[in-house]
Amino acid sequence: MELSNTFVILMGLGTVFIGLICIIAICYVMSYVVQKITKPTAPVSAPVTEVTPAPAKSTITNRQEFIAAVSAVIAEELGTDVSAIRILSVKEL
Repeated sequence: MELSNTFVILMGLGTVFIGLICIIAICYVMSYVVQKITKPTAPVSAPVTEVTPAPAKSTITNRQEFIAAVSAVIAEELGTDVSAIRILSVKEL
């Protein structure tokens, strides 16, 4: 007795999908069991500490060197010459 190719393919696909459905069902059952076993706990509050003010904004001491360095990095990443790049403004993020 020889089995047809279609029958073998359908049996393989059926086995795979039935196995996946069983895995999903097991996940739902385990999730339900774990939720029933574990009890919710109150969140742990952190001790109150002294609030420090934010540091003052730093200024760029040598702005032209900074712009040159940024231009060089951008030119390297784009694969172009530094003279082809013009930076119009620099904003702090």
